[in-house]
Amino acid sequence: MQGEGLLAALPIWGIFIVTLLLVVLSVEGGYRWADYRQKRSKQEVEAPIGAMVGATLGLLAFILGFTFSIAADTFHARKEAVVDEANAIRATYLLAELIPDPHRTEVRKLLREYVEARLQWGGEKKVAVGRSAGELQKQLWAHTVLVGAQNPGGVDVFLESVKKVLGLQVEREILRKQSRIPGPFWAVLYMITVLALAAMGYHGGVAGTTRSPVMMAVAVAFSIVIVMIADVDRPGQGLIDVSQQAMIDLRNWMTEP
Repeated sequence: MQGEGLLAALPIWGIFIVTLLLVVLSVEGGYRWADYRQKRSKQEVEAPIGAMVGATLGLLAFILGFTFSIAADTFHARKEAVVDEANAIRATYLLAELIPDPHRTEVRKLLREYVEARLQWGGEKKVAVGRSAGELQKQLWAHTVLVGAQNPGGVDVFLESVKKVLGLQVEREILRKQSRIPGPFWAVLYMITVLALAAMGYHGGVAGTTRSPVMMAVAVAFSIVIVMIADVDRPGQGLIDVSQQAMIDLRNWMTEP
């Protein structure tokens, strides 16, 4: 999976566990380091440390928001691509009225099978599994070439519609498999996470506070946010996925009497 690096080998729940352990260990490491320094050197002033910790946490929040924005933008693009592809197939199905039989009947049959294939690719389980999308595309294009040769210049609108259907399939493939959060963003996010939360633990150690249960709440909350970002960035693997309702509605429309 391009762009994720080491995270690609982990399932969604594995990312949660790794992140939670990393956060807890960072806070505890910072706290112990502060305790060690306080016992062996003069007391540090808490106020400037608090200001620096606040600046580091602010930077972490910025990187976290920026990373989520990348995932959200790609998720939105995948949603729009589903609707665009459904609309293009619907238009091609209607424009098939312009071409003569037997091509008209065959093209519409191929498009109905193609919708089933695209639903299966999109993760919809209740589909009639048949020929692959690639095979259906070849047959659809073969009919399109024959129609174009028999009617030069007479079915240009239909030809353009078929090309749009084929192009949108490629676009969805790219959005799903290649448009992911780059690995360096994940690396920077985790590096700043370790530094910021270790600094927060260090500040707690300098202040002389006991380990508060609130720290565990912070660790769990941060891990949930990271998992949500990873889930949005991994189509078809987690709980958050693009709805295929536009394609389902198209299938129902095609099969109406």
